[in-house]
Amino acid sequence: MLIYFGFTYCPDICPTDLQNIGLALDELEPAGNRVQPLFITVDPERDTAEHLKEYVPLFHPRLIGLTGDAAAIRAAADAYKVYYARVWNERGDDYTVDHTAFIYLMGVDGNYVGFIPPGTSPERIAETLRKQIALHP
Repeated sequence: MLIYFGFTYCPDICPTDLQNIGLALDELEPAGNRVQPLFITVDPERDTAEHLKEYVPLFHPRLIGLTGDAAAIRAAADAYKVYYARVWNERGDDYTVDHTAFIYLMGVDGNYVGFIPPGTSPERIAETLRKQIALHP
């Protein structure tokens, strides 16, 4: 499983990493079907289930978008030691969200295996996944 915490209004890092995850899964087909990618929002006020339903499939058809109430998202983020905080613009009428941008790699047993840094190429993500898939034929 690949787990990515981000938000849909992110201007650069999130869409780049989500695209790279999707491209890596496509590169691995059919073995890529054994990897479940998850996108967990850190901006539940704007990232509603309806919005995620439109946004998430743009990156890969098997990518699942998850949202919930603020407390549930905080608990999930804390479990992965993900930092995130709302940052308001100078006018105070809009915000962005600073956040950890690692891709978390989880094993077939659901345990943490490691992380993939932000901006990692699809080829490198695929190589990392290929090694994990080979461990569990």
